[in-house]
Amino acid sequence: MKSVLVTGAGTTAVVDVPVPEVGPGDVLLRMRASGICGSDTFYISIGGIPPRQGATPLGHEPAGEVAVVGSDVVGLSVGDHVVVNPIASRKGMIGSGGPGGSLSEFLLIPDAVLGTSLAIVPDHIPFDVAALNEPMAVARHAVNRTAPKAGDRVVIFGAGPIGLGAAIAYRRSGAAHVVVVDVIASRLEKALAIGADAVIDSSKEDVVARLTELHGAGATAMGAPRAGTDIYLDAAGVGVVVDTALKAAKHLATLGIVAVHKKPVEIDLGAILASEVNIVMSMGYPTEIFEVTNDIVAEWEKFAVIISDRFDFADVQDALALAGTPGAADKVVVTFP
Repeated sequence: MKSVLVTGAGTTAVVDVPVPEVGPGDVLLRMRASGICGSDTFYISIGGIPPRQGATPLGHEPAGEVAVVGSDVVGLSVGDHVVVNPIASRKGMIGSGGPGGSLSEFLLIPDAVLGTSLAIVPDHIPFDVAALNEPMAVARHAVNRTAPKAGDRVVIFGAGPIGLGAAIAYRRSGAAHVVVVDVIASRLEKALAIGADAVIDSSKEDVVARLTELHGAGATAMGAPRAGTDIYLDAAGVGVVVDTALKAAKHLATLGIVAVHKKPVEIDLGAILASEVNIVMSMGYPTEIFEVTNDIVAEWEKFAVIISDRFDFADVQDALALAGTPGAADKVVVTFP
């Protein structure tokens, strides 16, 4: 089979490798789609992941079709369409230093357990949309960390894949009004297409003033005026977002941070004391990997909007190049014949 490997710092190759052998507890998938993540481009830049440095299989956002089922595996049949938890097996972590990656024609799922390592999706869900399951689990965990309640008013900073996935999840969690903030017009158009109630171009509008207009007026515990927004989610990863949210936060508002900040962010704790703002961090998907599958099945057409570029596996090198070019694409998915 063909598989994409990191072959050195900044280089990849499509190489021929043996199809994995299937043990009694394993499942072999024929890959049908795989998303490309920012971590994939990072692994390429550093030449792989020890101990597989220089020979790292890429891809951890898989959707596939069951090709072989081990004799001890229960609940799965050849032909089932599935999504995968790429970190379910520590000995077989997918695309993050383990022996296999989803940018391959076949993928072995060791010690396969339905509901733990794989979940079945209905046949009508396009494979490219199903391949969003892993990154959308990151978005769902971010939403869960902010503990939304029915009727909450929410603002999301950053209309990339995680921000858009969070917008869908907030609506499914009962949020009454969802605003998305970005500076790129095409991303804001997507936010409206997937169900955001309003968008703000922060390069042209006063974000706090607009939030007050949309969500009403709030206040700190000492009565200082603030926006009426209940939840702020940082899916952008720039310091000004944190500063803006904390200056706008009313009493007991929540700020969730799912974005990766590459530079330190200074926070004036004294200035936010009277807001008693809750700041929560979010990383990964401890329990959400298949919770979000239900969201995707229910609203797959909205999730499909998140995909910006699709490539055939034959053009996977072009897909990796595009995904690795800052600002060139939002979400790249590779499909297999």
